[in-house]
Amino acid sequence: MNPAILVVAKAPVPGQAKTRLTPPATPHQAAAIAAASLHDTLSAARATPGTRLVVALTGDLSQSADTVRLRRALYGCTVISQRGNGFAQRLANAHADVGGPRLQLGMDTPQVTPALLADCLRLLAQRNTDAVLGPAADGGWWALGLCKPEYAAALATVPMSQTDTGERTLSALRDKGLVVRIAPELSDVDTMADAVAVARGLPGSYFAHAVTAVLPCLAPAATPANAAAHLPAPTVEVAR
Repeated sequence: MNPAILVVAKAPVPGQAKTRLTPPATPHQAAAIAAASLHDTLSAARATPGTRLVVALTGDLSQSADTVRLRRALYGCTVISQRGNGFAQRLANAHADVGGPRLQLGMDTPQVTPALLADCLRLLAQRNTDAVLGPAADGGWWALGLCKPEYAAALATVPMSQTDTGERTLSALRDKGLVVRIAPELSDVDTMADAVAVARGLPGSYFAHAVTAVLPCLAPAATPANAAAHLPAPTVEVAR
């Protein structure tokens, strides 16, 4: 069985997705940024050779921003529902629902590439390796690779969305006796400053296009200096 890329995602419904971007973004703009981030993440996962794509989804996709484009991006992949109380439990259950080795990521790192995902899976396939953890710059983590689904039980007691979540996840995995390899660090998109910084490195992407739409709303102090001047004009693909 080919390894799985497991994307844990929330339907980008206005008012429910990326609420930390509002203000300066409107709820619809924030949802559009979330939708673009999910779209670009799915595109990278699809383009990773020798893998299968599984999406653990929560929320009503019919009410989300950019519903048609997201449905096209999800076409042909396996979509499962998230289950459980609390985010950590939903993550553990998502892993339990996927057979074989898997690399799990969310929808907050649209800068992932097929090459990076393939590198993470190669780390996971190394001899005497049980897990791979990709740390996030904010102290969390952006990727978790596991050879066996039962290893995800270690997540059940880890508080999520904290500045020490990555460190505590690593400790929880090692406390189970697992050998953990460390993947490259990435920045999550949590704030508008994060979004602008990541978009600058993704010219022509849907994510950059969605962020560009918000730039006129930003006060100078809300974003890195000269961000608007350095954010490339997107080359937007025409949906077919």
